[in-house]
Amino acid sequence: MNQDRVLEAFRLESGALADAVAGLSETEWNLPTRCAPWSVLGLLGHVCVVVDWLPAMLDAPAPGEAEISAVEYYRPDDRFSPRTNGTRIALAQDRAARSAGGAACAEDFAGTWRRADRLCRAQPADRTVRTRHGDAMLLSEFLLTRVVEVAVHGLDLADALGREPWLTPAAGEAVTELLLGTEHVAALDGLGWSRPHFLRRATGREPLTGAEAAQIERLGIRWLALG
Repeated sequence: MNQDRVLEAFRLESGALADAVAGLSETEWNLPTRCAPWSVLGLLGHVCVVVDWLPAMLDAPAPGEAEISAVEYYRPDDRFSPRTNGTRIALAQDRAARSAGGAACAEDFAGTWRRADRLCRAQPADRTVRTRHGDAMLLSEFLLTRVVEVAVHGLDLADALGREPWLTPAAGEAVTELLLGTEHVAALDGLGWSRPHFLRRATGREPLTGAEAAQIERLGIRWLALG
């Protein structure tokens, strides 16, 4: 997936999320999400954290060559262990607390994604980065993992708020292709599911029926380890 396409998906999905959380009430910020123990506020804090890894990565020396893809990034190792998840939760809660309320956290996210987008757009197409887990990746591949974060947690936030999902076509297509490969359009058409419906099930957010599990298995979905 080329860098321009991933950047566009990141820009559109981040903008949609920023618009969706602007003007939430205090009650809405405190609603629980399926990503326990995070409230809406805490989950947005997490999204701020995971997007804000990018500036420091771009400031660091670029590794000589990419070693893993976005699919391989989601391998089930220590990065998704209970210990690492505990750190992930604490960082998100700290980020949300530093924002001093929901409106400030929404502004934090808007500024964070715009800064990351601006910095990424200045990079060449073959730019490599090293993740905090030590992986050498193409920037475009790592940025695809950030599209996953913004899009999938956008579904979590929409569901917590009782809203229709705001998943953008560009981000929905990018994440679906990551999960199903280049034939994702035909595969999804064969299922007869909307992208939000598919992504909720493919990422474990909603349980699969026996028939749905069989359909997914036949498609050869790339199951991702998620924290």
